[in-house]
Amino acid sequence: MTRRGVLAGTAALGATAAGLSAPEAVAAAPARSGPATVGPDDTRYPSLILRGSNARFVGKPDYIRVADTTGQVVEAVQQAVREGRRIAVRSGGHCFENFVDDPSVKALIDLSSMNAVHYDASRRAFAVEPGALLGQVYRRLFTEWGVAIPAGATAEVGVGGHVLGGGYGALSRRYGLSVDHLYGVEVVVVDASGKASNVVATRDSSGPLRELWWAHTGGGGGNFGIVTRYWFRDPAATGSDPARLLPRPPASVLTFTASWSWKDLDERSFARLVRNHGTWYENNSAPGSPYAGLFSVMMLNTRKIGTLDLVGRLDSTGPGARRLMDDYVAAIDQGIGSRPTVNQQTQPWLEAHANVSESAPTPFKVKSGYLRRRFTDRQIGVLHEHLTGKAGDELDGSLWLVSYGGKVNTVPVDATAVAQRDSILKAVYMTGWKDPKHDGAAELAWVRDLYKAVYADSGGVPAPGTDSDGSFINYPDADLADPALNTSGTPWHTLYYKGHYARLQRVKAHWDPRNEFRHALSIRPPH
Repeated sequence: MTRRGVLAGTAALGATAAGLSAPEAVAAAPARSGPATVGPDDTRYPSLILRGSNARFVGKPDYIRVADTTGQVVEAVQQAVREGRRIAVRSGGHCFENFVDDPSVKALIDLSSMNAVHYDASRRAFAVEPGALLGQVYRRLFTEWGVAIPAGATAEVGVGGHVLGGGYGALSRRYGLSVDHLYGVEVVVVDASGKASNVVATRDSSGPLRELWWAHTGGGGGNFGIVTRYWFRDPAATGSDPARLLPRPPASVLTFTASWSWKDLDERSFARLVRNHGTWYENNSAPGSPYAGLFSVMMLNTRKIGTLDLVGRLDSTGPGARRLMDDYVAAIDQGIGSRPTVNQQTQPWLEAHANVSESAPTPFKVKSGYLRRRFTDRQIGVLHEHLTGKAGDELDGSLWLVSYGGKVNTVPVDATAVAQRDSILKAVYMTGWKDPKHDGAAELAWVRDLYKAVYADSGGVPAPGTDSDGSFINYPDADLADPALNTSGTPWHTLYYKGHYARLQRVKAHWDPRNEFRHALSIRPPH
């Protein structure tokens, strides 16, 4: 799934990425004595402020500090605090909202140069810096040790913010979330006196340090400090052999696409397709399912795009895997009356997961929700109305239904800060446009109206305690914190964190008492 896919509503998860493979981590060059400072008059400035994926937002900080080391991050934070400048941090640059590119942000700390990946024998864990792209991490871990972290399907996403919101992807139904394997974090924090320092918090820590680790297992980015290093180790792993401390992915995967043309579908067949898909996930999301290794995305696109697309991969190959895949597609297609165009291929695991093909920033808007059960017939009717109505004929928009559940749902709800542990799918509502000068008013109105209509039975949002289960903080939606747009009575923080919010607030009060790290959806200090 790429940014280009967010705009167009389609993506060939099974296709080989068009760009060059991400380079392997190499020995770091000697670090500078301090972080580089890039101001508006510097030739680097335009490139660095445009690193964000969402072209709806372009910041204008007073300066950008490009850091190579944790010590340089401490220095950069200390300077910003001393000068009274609001801080934001960027690693991969894939935030969907303007948490970084906000006019109030005056000191932007760029971590893209911090991209090392290595095995830390002292902690029996793999150390990963926040600027590393997922494709780089997958390549390094797999080629050196034959292991992987269950993380995102988009190779160009940076580790930094991805992990903090939970982190999930193609291996998650079999192995769980990224944070289920997070052993520790190094965090630059600011105390009540305004002093910046770095601390290490692990799941073996106690007291406030363990709470700081816990808050980083799904509490979202930009809340408590700046993470400068992650350590990963499977909590069930024993011994010191690094090849046994994280899951081992398969040698190859079976990838597929199935596409139905809107020209061949009416309201009845569309409803049958969506119902089949949801029912299949209700019946096949147990951790012991033969389909634990399946990752798929059902892309319900506007009629303008022309097709509805099911793309995915199965983490095994051979005749048995092909039978599973064929049976899966047949179950989704049952009773539709229009055969999809289907393509399958086998790829080496590394080729399928680690090729980085970056695309230019485009303007877009994303909203999200968890699904504990399939959509109701009323909701399916709402989807059809919005995808095929006048707006659906004129603009690009999609609802992606992304596979979830499996091993994810076996972790106790309080073990990490991820509160949604019994869902089977994630719903991702999106729209985009090609021209950054276009204000996107029609597209924004469309996606907001669709979201509100789908969740009309629970106040216009995916309220916890219903067949939905809140929203995903890594797909942040500032609308939910806007009283003019969220009139449901369900607070934004309940949608993201459910009952964990008060605990996260206590962590915030201890580790960021001055609220130096904040944005539109950041954890608020307790009153």
